[in-house]
Amino acid sequence: MDVVIVESPAKAKTINKYLGSNYEVLASYGHVRDLPPKDGSVDPDQDFAMQWEVDGKASKRLAEIARAVKGADRLILATDPDREGEAISWHVLEVLKAKRALKDQAVQRVVFNAITKQSVLEAMKKPREIDVALVDAYLARRALDYLVGFTLSPVLWRKLPGARSAGRVQSVALRLICDREHEIELFKSQEYWSINALLATSRAETFTARITGADGKKINRLDISSEPEAMALKATLEKARFTVASVEAKPAKRHPQPPFTTSTLQQEASRKLGFSASRTMQIAQRLYEGVNFGGETIGLITYMRTDGVQIADEAIVAVRGHIDQAYGKRYLPDSPRIYKTKAKNAQEAHEAIRPTDPTRTPKDVKSHLEDEQFKLYELIWKRTVSSQMESADLERTTIDIRAEDGDRTIDLRATGSVVRFDGFLTLYQEGRDDEEDDEGGRLPLVTNGEELKREKIDAAQHFTEPPPRYSEASLVKKMEELGIGRPSTYAATLSVLQDRDYVRLEKKRFVPEGKGRIVTAFLESFFGRYVEYDFTASLEEQLDRISNNELDWREVLRAFWQDFNGAIAGTKELRTTEVLDALNDLLAPLVFPDRGDGTEPRSCPTCGTGRLSLKLGKFGAFVGCSNYPECRYTRQLGTAGGDDGQALESDGPRELGKDPESGLDVTLRDGRFGPYVQLGEGDKPKRSSLPKGWSVADLDLEKALALLSLPRVVGTHPETGSPITAGIGRYGPFVEHEGTYANLDSAEEVFSVGINRAVAALAEKKDRKGGRGAAAAGRTLGDHPELGGPITVHAGRFGPYVKHGKVNATIPREQSPDDITIEAAVALIAARAEKAGTGKVKAKPKAKATASKAKAATKPKAKAAAKTKAAS
Repeated sequence: MDVVIVESPAKAKTINKYLGSNYEVLASYGHVRDLPPKDGSVDPDQDFAMQWEVDGKASKRLAEIARAVKGADRLILATDPDREGEAISWHVLEVLKAKRALKDQAVQRVVFNAITKQSVLEAMKKPREIDVALVDAYLARRALDYLVGFTLSPVLWRKLPGARSAGRVQSVALRLICDREHEIELFKSQEYWSINALLATSRAETFTARITGADGKKINRLDISSEPEAMALKATLEKARFTVASVEAKPAKRHPQPPFTTSTLQQEASRKLGFSASRTMQIAQRLYEGVNFGGETIGLITYMRTDGVQIADEAIVAVRGHIDQAYGKRYLPDSPRIYKTKAKNAQEAHEAIRPTDPTRTPKDVKSHLEDEQFKLYELIWKRTVSSQMESADLERTTIDIRAEDGDRTIDLRATGSVVRFDGFLTLYQEGRDDEEDDEGGRLPLVTNGEELKREKIDAAQHFTEPPPRYSEASLVKKMEELGIGRPSTYAATLSVLQDRDYVRLEKKRFVPEGKGRIVTAFLESFFGRYVEYDFTASLEEQLDRISNNELDWREVLRAFWQDFNGAIAGTKELRTTEVLDALNDLLAPLVFPDRGDGTEPRSCPTCGTGRLSLKLGKFGAFVGCSNYPECRYTRQLGTAGGDDGQALESDGPRELGKDPESGLDVTLRDGRFGPYVQLGEGDKPKRSSLPKGWSVADLDLEKALALLSLPRVVGTHPETGSPITAGIGRYGPFVEHEGTYANLDSAEEVFSVGINRAVAALAEKKDRKGGRGAAAAGRTLGDHPELGGPITVHAGRFGPYVKHGKVNATIPREQSPDDITIEAAVALIAARAEKAGTGKVKAKPKAKATASKAKAATKPKAKAAAKTKAAS
């Protein structure tokens, strides 16, 4: 019996059918080990030694694999054919060695690019050993990501409250989005005029020509900059005589695009189907692993993480045969099209993404697929087949026209493009990021010297527009052009930026949040080299060279760490004023926008003498007055503010209507902690913040009054007779009864929750806490890295918090208690202890170590203890 290891149970089931009863195919369920999120997981002082931790869920699966391997003749590692797949095989093998499950069994590595019977059986005939260079490249990448994230993120937590994390690729992608926003803010719109003439031939065929010159001088698109100038030219054309100066028709070809790589698939699926990068990869994974087709699970596409653009010879033969049969020989080139990859990493230049059987048309599989699966399969199939079709034949025509009025001569030009033979365009045309059309269509047949009739002269005013924000497609394309990240990382990178609330998608375009702008400005100011595009691309190239066995992975890490560690050390003495001054300068267009009235953007609109500046609070950055506390003017980052010192929108409070009961005005405002609604004016008007997920644009009077009515009484508790109320608090929607709070699923539920649902939610909350008044047992994150003793996470009456010894630190609203790391918890506890005036938390006294344990203590631990003692 041979044991085969793959990643997913779906693959395991399918491949077991292909291989038969002499094989047992087991799934690892992806990665089985990772670096634990604690200090020392990668130790630069020990030549970057790594401490791996087996995932809790993976322990049981690894035990099953070990039992199976002990009685097997051979172990076959058949994980995915890329760097991550190689790493998973290596991890599984290392765990089995540690468990001493391997004795005399042969260990082989096989890879297949498609989950079909033929591909799997062919791969089994060509086993190899684990590619050490690919594993080294994985180790280097994982160590770099750990060192950057684990070392840089705590700096952000200390210097920028509210910041979540930083990452080697994540931060550079964020910089791209923020740099584009900066371009948009600095953009100065320019007026220009276009002048077009609608002309007709003697056969009454009309076409449009645009102005290109006047009196021997060339006129470019932006050269006509004022209405008087445009009207003068228009007046001349309205009296002029038009004749054809020259006609030029040139043949041209448009060639098909190669089959999809990971990045081009993500781009095209975004443009044509509206899928996010992560959604595209999820659907592609399903198509790759297989769907039920006629009672058999069949993989419909090849592996979907690739830089390669070439496809296998047998696939080319199948595609060409289909083209010949379905479209005819006119659409089939004399010889196959050969595409070459531009990827720098030859190890990852696998076959392009294509159908496993090109003769299996979208129509054949539609009834077996879900709607999204069908759309993506159809896109992949069409792109693959069109890539082997004949080019389209075009004819591009240019007509130059002369308009004469007395001594004045004005030049015009008309351009057109006609498809003489559609070729591959009959099946597929690549989408576009913009909405511009190609050159105009067919032009009428004219001859040199022919006189044309003037039908109409149009002069239109335009204004230049700033560059567009990045869409998912254009951002992935830009990252690929710059060499930032790799295809397998794009989807995860974009998801992290949104999950961290650094960016948001608005009309399918990325808009940086204030938090993201602050983080980027901080990194550019104090870690500029590490968010440079060229530096990040160079590091990716070094990782590629490691996988090609051209560089030693530890040498790359040593060179990186020496400078990076120095940069980190240089921020420890940074004062808050230094940080704020740098951010004020870099983010001036965002923080201090032009008010449009000629006044100094940084002058305080309330006291008139204070100077506005960024401030860093518990919940992130905001704008405040230098005369605080005498002047309490504040506003949210990114708004222009109002004269009353409140945090208003740039155009002040927005009136929503009047409260029918009190007659007071209901207004929408924007405060330091986000938008809120307010009833009336005065010293203490009633206010209510907009809950998460509610859009300012969609808010109306009815919704505002509902918010201002909270908390609402749901009813009386059937056991105690006391009231149960529902409301929205700092930690979201809730119901409350005698001091016990239970979360609700959504803000909308606050307005509709009934007594039965409320009582049930409160009862569940009491059960989780072990009865009213009992402290909930906390989830242990791990021991404090410096002071010892466990750090635990708890659900408290006023929200989740972390606990170490006697110090309780509230978890910020934007941080999920389920995702909090031990590093974040340590930072929160340290901040809380400092605020309470207790200094560092005292470690609990430990029992004296035995002589044997004392000898076993490592030098790094001794150093850490010494540092702790010195700090105390």
